[in-house]
Amino acid sequence: MTYHAQPQICLELEQCVAQALLPAAPRLVSALFRIAEKFSRVNPLIGMQESCRRLPHLHPEGEWLFITWHLHGSLPHAMYPPPGKPSAGKAFVWMDRYLDSARSGPLFLAQERIANIVAESLYRGALLGHYELGAYAIMANHVHVLLLPRIPPSRLLQSLKGTTGRLANRLLGRTGETFWQAESYDHWVRDEHEWNRVVDYIEGNPVKAGLVRRAEDYPWSSAGKLRRSAETSLGAAGEGACATPPHSN
Repeated sequence: MTYHAQPQICLELEQCVAQALLPAAPRLVSALFRIAEKFSRVNPLIGMQESCRRLPHLHPEGEWLFITWHLHGSLPHAMYPPPGKPSAGKAFVWMDRYLDSARSGPLFLAQERIANIVAESLYRGALLGHYELGAYAIMANHVHVLLLPRIPPSRLLQSLKGTTGRLANRLLGRTGETFWQAESYDHWVRDEHEWNRVVDYIEGNPVKAGLVRRAEDYPWSSAGKLRRSAETSLGAAGEGACATPPHSN
């Protein structure tokens, strides 16, 4: 593997300061990283892209990506990240449970017409060749997606969130207001075993949230009836709309 040496003095300084302050002031460290979210950069490792706005930042090209994003205002900044020093995985689980249990705040995706906008946009992005779609679940205030990017992840998310946000706001009479939270969580999938685990997690989310008894009974996920109807209506029943897991090496 070839490495491109690029000076990253500011990044190293930021990391040193964060590590020094972490034991005494975790909330201050979180604030530092929120400031850093305004910037994007390419990781020195060949074939890996890095974006400060999305955790955990590293995404090897040609690998499946598990992405979660949520409605603006659905996760108060004062409550996230959770106290202590949880790993990225534990922080994600905490966030997902909080969003699943929310009974107040923005819950626009619980409306059929809004959920339909998101579902159709997910299939349309696959048809346009932006990604292969593996699994998804549209919850009341957040979205889980497993996809294989064919364009830079930041670009496909900008397209997905921008289009769905504008259309949803138009229906809700909120034109001009922020619909999605800017930050997203992502995790690149290492192998076929993890791919299957992620699919089970995504499609099982409505069951764990107490919305349905069986995953296939939830209409706004890849396990539900909407998948078949959306594929038919968008002409996606063939290649590209339904993906297969990666093969283990």
